[in-house]
Amino acid sequence: MLKSINPVTNEIVKTYQKHSEEGVEKIINSVDKIWHHWRSTSFHHRGQLMQNAASILRSKKEELALLMAQEMGKVKSEGIAEIEKCAWVCEYYAANAESFLENEIIATQASKSYVSYQPLGAILAVMPWNFPFWQVFRFAAPTLMAGNTAVLKHASNVPGCSMAIEEIFREAGFPENVFRSLMIGSPMVEKVIKHKAIKAVSLTGSTPAGKSVAALAGAELKKCVLELGGSDPYLILKDADLELAAKKCAAGRLLNAGQSCIGAKRFIVEEEVYAHFLELFTHEMNAAHFGDPFDEESTMGPMAREDLRDELHQQVVDSVNKGAEVILGGEIPHRKGAFYPPTILENVQPGMPAYDEELFGPVASVIKVKDQEEAIRVANDTDFGLGAAVFTNNLKKGEHIAEIELEAGACFVNDFVKSDPRLPFGGIKTSGFGRELSVHGIKEFMNVKTVFVK
Repeated sequence: MLKSINPVTNEIVKTYQKHSEEGVEKIINSVDKIWHHWRSTSFHHRGQLMQNAASILRSKKEELALLMAQEMGKVKSEGIAEIEKCAWVCEYYAANAESFLENEIIATQASKSYVSYQPLGAILAVMPWNFPFWQVFRFAAPTLMAGNTAVLKHASNVPGCSMAIEEIFREAGFPENVFRSLMIGSPMVEKVIKHKAIKAVSLTGSTPAGKSVAALAGAELKKCVLELGGSDPYLILKDADLELAAKKCAAGRLLNAGQSCIGAKRFIVEEEVYAHFLELFTHEMNAAHFGDPFDEESTMGPMAREDLRDELHQQVVDSVNKGAEVILGGEIPHRKGAFYPPTILENVQPGMPAYDEELFGPVASVIKVKDQEEAIRVANDTDFGLGAAVFTNNLKKGEHIAEIELEAGACFVNDFVKSDPRLPFGGIKTSGFGRELSVHGIKEFMNVKTVFVK
């Protein structure tokens, strides 16, 4: 059984029967069979159905936000914003998929030669709990619009969200087996990847999970796209607008209770403005009201599970034992649920979890550096490479640092890192490979086919 557990009360919300091996086999074969019809449908037809999905999402945003609050603790305002973003990505690909995948004429000695983009078939998505709708729709919208079909293995603690997504596509008019959710645990993923009908894999999750899936997919010679962990550095230079930087950094750290791969995590501050920034940043972090996600006054809910909260706290404790200092928070509150307060650590050094590892929760590591050169070095001193940001009033300098100096897949100037359907999203180093979203994302699971006519 898969259990939906409320992280506020630790009570079981609902249980879901797992699919048997025979059930999984039947679903995958059905998704493969419908692909041979789905791939021949027009972009116009697919776009109409995707627009329907966007409308359904908006009509159900309160209900779906409530579901997220129940299963993983997201506050209502963030849940509604997530559903709105899902509707946006559906509309974006409904409007742009055809032009993105037009044949590209290439001049050669042939009478006609061009590149054609053809769908691969059934694509497996292995998705996490932290943005249980957005992570799926940013994969599903381009995948289905491109003429592929999809099988979802969602995180085991958000089964209700998984089934709700399948129902949205069905209600929108998509054929029943174009998108299916598998009610399975992680041990079954290997068998699904090896299934002959599965042509490629997309995973959003931890770096260890990505390495495992990449090994399995590689052994089967199947393409995969991996969006993995991050320890995003934010550079606060001495010429930055410190009030803006403090607000943006706190927002980037506390969004979704800090449980975001592109959440702001390491704050690297030039020593000339360190004390002032830390004062402003502490004020912004302390202003957050963490509590019941159903309470309109809560700006931050609990973490998704108590075991995840306890792992995060152990990283804090281990860092403190190695010399880090707690400026704010750092203690598990005496209340039921998976709550953890906004926390700031300073004197963070290499060899500490707060420096070397991803802190997947509302904990900020603040690091003092002597100048811009050292700030860039510390920012890149990580195995991760998902996002990064730089705060400076010299936009030309900030743009240069973002484009050239920082080692990450997305670099922002004077704002916190976020995803956007119009821009490619993904990382380098142990943050994964491949891209989602934009024109680049829709082409990941296509056969880039050369056609040459003499």
